[in-house]
Amino acid sequence: MADTVREIERKYDIDDDAQLPDLAGIDRVATVVEAGVEDLDAVYYDTAGHRLAADGITLRRRTGGKDAGWHLKLPVAPGVRDEVRAPLSDTPPPELTALVRSRVLDREPAPVVRLRTTRTVHILKDAAGVPLAEVAVDAVRAQRAGEAARKAELPAGPAEVRWSEIEVELIGDGGTALLDAVGRALVAAGARPSSAQSKLARALAETGPARERPAAADAGPGKRRAKGSGKRGGKGKGAAKKKGCTAGDVVLRYVREQVRVIIELDPAVRRDLPDSVHQMRVATRRLRSAFRSYTKVLDRAATQPIGLELKWLAAELGVDRDREVLTARLRKALADVPGTLRLGPVDARLRIWSERRRAGSRKEVLAVLDGPRYLSLLKTLHALLEEPPLRPAADRPAPQVVSEAVLKDYRRLARRVEAALAAPAGRERDEALHGARKAAKRTRYAAEASRPALGRPAKKFAKRIKRVQQLLGDHQDSVVARGALRELATQAHRAGEGGFTFGLLHGREEALAADRERELPGRWEKASRRKHRAAFRR
Repeated sequence: MADTVREIERKYDIDDDAQLPDLAGIDRVATVVEAGVEDLDAVYYDTAGHRLAADGITLRRRTGGKDAGWHLKLPVAPGVRDEVRAPLSDTPPPELTALVRSRVLDREPAPVVRLRTTRTVHILKDAAGVPLAEVAVDAVRAQRAGEAARKAELPAGPAEVRWSEIEVELIGDGGTALLDAVGRALVAAGARPSSAQSKLARALAETGPARERPAAADAGPGKRRAKGSGKRGGKGKGAAKKKGCTAGDVVLRYVREQVRVIIELDPAVRRDLPDSVHQMRVATRRLRSAFRSYTKVLDRAATQPIGLELKWLAAELGVDRDREVLTARLRKALADVPGTLRLGPVDARLRIWSERRRAGSRKEVLAVLDGPRYLSLLKTLHALLEEPPLRPAADRPAPQVVSEAVLKDYRRLARRVEAALAAPAGRERDEALHGARKAAKRTRYAAEASRPALGRPAKKFAKRIKRVQQLLGDHQDSVVARGALRELATQAHRAGEGGFTFGLLHGREEALAADRERELPGRWEKASRRKHRAAFRR
């Protein structure tokens, strides 16, 4: 069974003969206790092209020290990583390799570097003797391991490199202010903030052959320039506004970002982290929407099959997510009902209904992520970024092409809203409003993708369309909730419990939906004013 530890630390390079300064009296530090010396021996695993290292991920097998075993470190934020641990074994544990599958695909991680570290540990404690942070002074020896050490096609790098460094890691609730204060003291004593992301990154850089670079076929998405795409996917905000920016630059930048989100959220979904399924599902929708909106830039013949697979993945991810959202809505509605109107075991009935729908859904999601169809989709997404199926319009100036795409989606949305407002009340109008909601989402995503080319007006337009989408979404959620309430009332009736309370909630949902229908014309009128689309008229 794997355990997870949140690691918050800072790293500093030091000279081999450097001495640790006196840290007592810094922030809340009252005493510094030397906790002994550890000899650590770690072998790091990666693909031949160092795909994990490129994304700041490390997978290692380490002996020695108090936490010997397999460690997978996943970046969370600068200086913050989640370390997932598993017991020692001869080969990488499946529970850890599954978490890097979206990066390595069907390649097996193999040894790339061996690090042997002599670590002197110091514990910083407060006046009550509570540990605040651990300061480790490391003397490191690094060398290539396995096949990585036997490469013959490139000039050999050094057989072994050595360096010294200091790691300062929080323990408990020490707080980043303590890290800052200790860091200032270390720098004042001659230490230098580490230029390497990790020990592995430094070892790869200093032990590698002189001309070694990540293999083109093994480079992660967004890590290299797409063939034939020039300087696609510019750096930083507003990069796409530079002279000569093309529609391909803008669209590929957006596509790369969505693929990156899908790949990075894969381990979070597997770990069942909050909101990870929802965010991954949103990324699949954004990517699919970009394929459909920007057909003048990306060849529809190539992207349509990918879009169908993204639709499949979103549906598989959505089963449990939709249940969670619906259950939360019904629980909130039930909590607002006075006790005198809560007739029968309505809370228990809702809980049983929700748990039955959840049964097996977690296993089903994991089975999807471990299955061949999902792996094939990941490979296709990697290949898409390597060889994007660009059409001639990709080389045209970005503002003109993306404006045309956004306006096309807007006109489609306008037709659907008008049709929904004209539809007779009931099921026909509900379906028409649901169609308008999907069109609003597509228009919003197209506008978001156009921001690097059109700037603030595109951002404002997307926000206005989002407000329309949210209203329509609330209406659709009410439609779904009413269906669930009818089901709950039927189950309660069959069990002899009575369905009064569920009927009451059904009536409230009907009233809410009617309110949203009355609000729609005004909200649409505000969002659809001609001046809001001025930036797209070229």
